[in-house]
Amino acid sequence: MTGPPALVRPEPLRTAGTTPRGRNRSARPEPPSTTRTNASGGRTRSKYTMNAERRTPVTVLGLGNMGAALAAAFLERGHATTVWNRTAHKAEAAAARGARVAATPEEAVAASDLVVACVLDYDALHEVVDPVVATLAGRTLVNLTTGSPEQAREFAAWAAERGIAYLDGAVMTTPPGVGNPEMMFLYSGAREAFDARTSALETLGDPLYLGEDAGLASLYDVALLGLMWASFGGWLHGTALVGADGAKAVDFGQLAVRWLGGAVSGFITRYAAQVDDGRYPGDDATVDVQITAIGHLIHAAADRGVDSALPELLKAAMERASAAGHGADSFASVIEVLRKR
Repeated sequence: MTGPPALVRPEPLRTAGTTPRGRNRSARPEPPSTTRTNASGGRTRSKYTMNAERRTPVTVLGLGNMGAALAAAFLERGHATTVWNRTAHKAEAAAARGARVAATPEEAVAASDLVVACVLDYDALHEVVDPVVATLAGRTLVNLTTGSPEQAREFAAWAAERGIAYLDGAVMTTPPGVGNPEMMFLYSGAREAFDARTSALETLGDPLYLGEDAGLASLYDVALLGLMWASFGGWLHGTALVGADGAKAVDFGQLAVRWLGGAVSGFITRYAAQVDDGRYPGDDATVDVQITAIGHLIHAAADRGVDSALPELLKAAMERASAAGHGADSFASVIEVLRKR
């Protein structure tokens, strides 16, 4: 089995006389700007007209909450945007923003070389694009529909057989975050298609390319969601625990964010290298030590009437790792009992 793919982060767009687009935390990214030297020697910024690449015409198929946010982001950045939705009235908001509303999927696909789809599922996607496959041939289809890695791979094969450049994608934010350059959008599939469409995809968020295997974006999507849910669960359990003694969730939340962003993120980086090496030196804290520590958490929860199912589950995994000979290893060795052999 090969190692995990390396993320590809596109270089910031540069044109003559311009500076790279900055990363900011605003809800919508500011357009690129030129820089000039003023009389006092300082640098000033002025807006400039976006070039043709940033104004790539785009079609958005599907206008649910996420699809509508995608269309809005393209429109806000000056892309000529055509939209289509099975329920026509959902296109009204996009039309009010300046979108062209297509009456049929074929009309929508014919309007742009870049087609972005975000529909209910892969069955719905086939229902939309199968009848217009001749029109879609030669164009780029970016599929942001949620599905499994296997579905993404099957669809990529289907697209390749029909001459469609295909990228499968995962949106790592909710609709209000679309357009924020801090939000990750994961892509996998045809590398040439990603390279050719990076500038347009930057409109939606930070585009990260995972590799030629079209299933990788979906795979990373569910893996990251699993991390999110586990983090939420641990935070809520901790909040319930300290809340039983009168602490406020907001106060505990501030400590939790600092803990996760500092020490915990450092451990993840450290342990990731150990997992790749297959060696788990227990020079920070061993599994056996952490089994004892999590026992204190379980007892504290029991004393306060707080459900302890989550820490009990973690303790069970640690105990399995210890029984398998990893008691003196780092917590990263728990992966050995999580993997299917």
